Amino acid sequence: MKEAKTIYLSLGSNLGNKLFNLQRAVLLLKKELGIILQISGVYKSPSWGFEGEDFMNACLSLETQCTAVEVLHIILKVEQEMGRKRVTEEGYQSRNIDIDLLYYGSEIIKTDELTVPHPQMHLRRFVLKPLADIAPQFYHPVLGKDTRNLLQECRDRDNLIQTNYKLYASRELLLSQLHLVAIEGNIGAGKTTLARKIAGDHNAKLVLERFADNPFLPKFYNDQSRYAFPLEMSFLADRYQQFTDDTTQFDLFKNFMVSDYDIYKSLIFAQITLQKEEFKLYRKMFNFMYKEVKKPDIYIFLYQSTDRLLENIKKRGRDYEQGINREYLEKINRGYFDFLKGFPHRQSLIIDIADLDFVDNKADYELILDKILEQVLKD
Repeated sequence: MKEAKTIYLSLGSNLGNKLFNLQRAVLLLKKELGIILQISGVYKSPSWGFEGEDFMNACLSLETQCTAVEVLHIILKVEQEMGRKRVTEEGYQSRNIDIDLLYYGSEIIKTDELTVPHPQMHLRRFVLKPLADIAPQFYHPVLGKDTRNLLQECRDRDNLIQTNYKLYASRELLLSQLHLVAIEGNIGAGKTTLARKIAGDHNAKLVLERFADNPFLPKFYNDQSRYAFPLEMSFLADRYQQFTDDTTQFDLFKNFMVSDYDIYKSLIFAQITLQKEEFKLYRKMFNFMYKEVKKPDIYIFLYQSTDRLLENIKKRGRDYEQGINREYLEKINRGYFDFLKGFPHRQSLIIDIADLDFVDNKADYELILDKILEQVLKD
């Protein structure tokens, strides 16, 4: 068995969603290298050695059984997976991710492929300051000084600002900073399936809409004009009671809550099914209730093509749903989009899942999770 080594890495990004780039790199490095021990704060610094956007920088330490050369190759692999294209021209350029190996234990390595400790780390304040967060007394094996002394002696005087942002060692820890994630979508979009997967994989309390026993639902699909108002009022009362009960009773053993509905869907459906005067009365009741319910930290809408929705509805075989037509589904989609136009941009996310299979294709599921994290980490 290989001896475990503690390694120190520097991360930087000055393109795109910089915070998300750093976070994604942390998760990929953990997956490929080993156990994350510590992560520094996130610092903002001017571009170093060239004209470009400001960087966000951080350092982390990991315990790994990989050799130094293997670590280097994994770093390059992670950068490539994240879309970084290293260029051979001289000088520095903007990049969405930059990962450097600072220390490999206390070893001194000098080959054509790799030099450790990093030969320029003591010249870079944006490296030394975050490194001092996690390894203030670690001695540079060549210079014989610890990180604090190197920082004091560093001649780099570029303005470095510590931000309030934080990086996390796992998705679970990051998502646990949220209280409620709502996953919405049209009938048959797959919102319940995705909510179940996220809850199971990230230790979340699952909040599911319960409506199968609603006595008005089968009648509504047979005679919409007659049963629309009692159906929508029944749904509103049930959703209000269920949602309030489920979201106010937090499970201490769970990290956050994920729901396959938000109570606002009641208004979206009612606007489609009710007559004008009925809807005015309904909205008064809804507004009163909506003030009292918990609002999601992030609202995710799964967009699915109408053809796929009809296929999914047919596949799951609920008798009372088989009469749903294309026009009704398209009206629901428009209702959701109208609602999302007024929702705070930072807190809402539309994911087009027309070409995704997050049930049987792990890469598609990972893509959806990355989109959620990117939205959460918008700076």
